[in-house]
Amino acid sequence: MNDSSRHYFSMKHMDYIYNIDNNITLNATLGEMNATGIAQIMIPQELFLMLGLVSLVENILVVAAIIKNRNLHSPMYYFICCLAVSDMLVSVSNVVETLFMLLTEHGLLLVTAKMLQHLDNVIDIMICSSVVSSLSFLCTIAADRYITIFYALRYHSIMTTQRAVAIIAVVWLTSITSSSLFIVYHTDNAVIACLVTFFGLTLVFTAVLYLHMFILAHVHSRRIMALHKSRRQATSMKGAITLTILLGVFVICWGPFFLHLILILICPTNPYCKCYFSHFNLFLILIICNSLIDPLIYAYRSQELRKTLKEMIFCSWLFAM
Repeated sequence: MNDSSRHYFSMKHMDYIYNIDNNITLNATLGEMNATGIAQIMIPQELFLMLGLVSLVENILVVAAIIKNRNLHSPMYYFICCLAVSDMLVSVSNVVETLFMLLTEHGLLLVTAKMLQHLDNVIDIMICSSVVSSLSFLCTIAADRYITIFYALRYHSIMTTQRAVAIIAVVWLTSITSSSLFIVYHTDNAVIACLVTFFGLTLVFTAVLYLHMFILAHVHSRRIMALHKSRRQATSMKGAITLTILLGVFVICWGPFFLHLILILICPTNPYCKCYFSHFNLFLILIICNSLIDPLIYAYRSQELRKTLKEMIFCSWLFAM
């Protein structure tokens, strides 16, 4: 793995050559050739900063709304809250790194190689944790919706608040631990292979659940309606559809990045692969857009959450006046 692709988790470090001793700062000249010999598509750092700040505010509002409204204190919304926190990791890392680069570019911040390495490691861990936790919580929400639909009468005994909290703790602990190990052994291609494999397995797992859910949903809905529980069924299917949208957006936004990782493994020196690598900044914009779009999906699909968000924004506006 070459130096330009070594830090495949961090947001923009792949596009900058670090050489503090020779006074080469973080900011690369627009259109500068990267280590592959192909000009990177450059995107203004201000755009990264703006998208990062907007997505950060959105996800903070989602988390605050779920905490504020007791009607949203259910396992599914706990998992959605954690998904929002995962998106916040992307937003925070992007904002911090972009500010760091802008300050360095304008000579307002002097950096050493050690500082740079520490920042790089922290951002890598945050991004990797976001990927692993997002995929894990998407799978968790899929399993939760599956239980809601097919074990509706036993749902509250199966998915208790205690079990939901235990699942959340395990996911975060696993995500942070695995991310730290990935960064320690970042020079090994096995790390990339593990991430790509995890991405594929989670998609297969979720697809299998979806297939079963949507094939049998019609039959199951008739049984539920016979028990006068049609409203619960409709709510459960609405949650499943919301998750379908979330997963679809995740695949669209993160897919190019994971394809980038796959190409690093199979054809790092191929000219066509190098051409694909040159679009890396566009993949980063897509990743940030995922964090930006998710809160809009939550609000659009959940009337209760949308109502709480409106109240919070209105109260904030009144307070500001």
